[in-house]
Amino acid sequence: MLLPVLSLHLQGYDSSPALIGIAIGIYGLSQALLQIPFGMLSDRIGRKPVIVFGLLLFAAGSVLAANADSTMEIIAGRALQGSGAIASSIMALLADLTREEQRTKAMATIGMTIGASFMLSLALGPLLASLIGISGLFWLTAVAALVMIGIVRFWVPEAERRHHRDVQPVPAQFLQVIKDGQLLRLDISIFVLHAVMTANFVVLPLILRDQLGLSDVQQGMLYLGVLVASILVMFPLIIIAERHRKMKPVFLLSIGLLGVAQLGLGLMPINLWLVGLALLIFFIGFNVLEASLPSLISKAAPITSKGTALGVYSTAQFFGAFVGGVSGGLLMGKGGAELLFLVSVAVIALWWLIMATMTPPAHLLTRMVNVGTIDEQQAGGLAGRFLQLAGVAEAEYVAEDGIAYLKVDSREFNQESLQALALQIRAGAAV
Repeated sequence: MLLPVLSLHLQGYDSSPALIGIAIGIYGLSQALLQIPFGMLSDRIGRKPVIVFGLLLFAAGSVLAANADSTMEIIAGRALQGSGAIASSIMALLADLTREEQRTKAMATIGMTIGASFMLSLALGPLLASLIGISGLFWLTAVAALVMIGIVRFWVPEAERRHHRDVQPVPAQFLQVIKDGQLLRLDISIFVLHAVMTANFVVLPLILRDQLGLSDVQQGMLYLGVLVASILVMFPLIIIAERHRKMKPVFLLSIGLLGVAQLGLGLMPINLWLVGLALLIFFIGFNVLEASLPSLISKAAPITSKGTALGVYSTAQFFGAFVGGVSGGLLMGKGGAELLFLVSVAVIALWWLIMATMTPPAHLLTRMVNVGTIDEQQAGGLAGRFLQLAGVAEAEYVAEDGIAYLKVDSREFNQESLQALALQIRAGAAV
């Protein structure tokens, strides 16, 4: 909610463009630095204590920013907000509470709520800011965090704590994941995507207010209309990418749309319809990429390193938001919005060239099945038994987890046959 209004309201403080950019981006730096450590800490002391502590940090940062009298105090509050980096701990708790066979659906549901909340917040932020001010928005987030503590404490069930390779990093795998060229391209993608998006929101609200005369509420309505329209175009592109297996062409097209939008914002006359069109093109590309990148990470990651790959990916995303905010403020101060938009065009063009060298991803989905603890003799041939199932392209059994990790072709794979084999293996182990 703060993203589309922070630069507008910080002008009432002692703000330079650089400080505005830092205030917008600093949240991402705290998140990037602490996501993985907090997730690992939750393995040691429990999910709920870490989540509650993170929410308290977020609430404290909100209160600090709500009472701020200067941009530096806002920056301190935003940094403290971001230090409540609990996303990885939440995903670990989700994994504790779900069976392996249902976890993909649960994670997809959380992903959809995150996407929906982002889109809704772009409209709600300006509307609420016009009613209660920027201080009121910070107070609102503080109250929301405290309410969430109650929900976590009294509503969310307790669960046995285990490490889950599909959602949590394994420290020994970091070097392997970072050196993987395909995964590195995807990490660069989420970094640049969020850097460009965050940089845009350093200057866009100011353009809409100062050059087009739009109030906070009118800006919110513009964002809402653009986002709804972009979703209508996004879904057909996602269907083409996934069902018709055209992921790489759709991915490159989406990056190209970002470049076209940034070029238009940098060169076109400032006109409401032209700006609206550029924003529509931008968010079509943004939404397609935001929705498809986690799926690509899952496809490209080694079969038992998905959690590590997602952890590195998430860190790159938040670090991109930080760099985008800071660089956006610096570029705005040096050459105005036009320089910011044109520099982003050059960055996007380089990104497109990097991704053009990407190997088209295999259209495989990750599946897991709990087979329990079995003896060494059974474990030795277990992967081969799973590979005999139709549609299974890769299989690996991790004895310490009691889990078989598979990559499958959804067109050929049958979930019932997997469950039947797992039951047979468990029955054999029991005997």
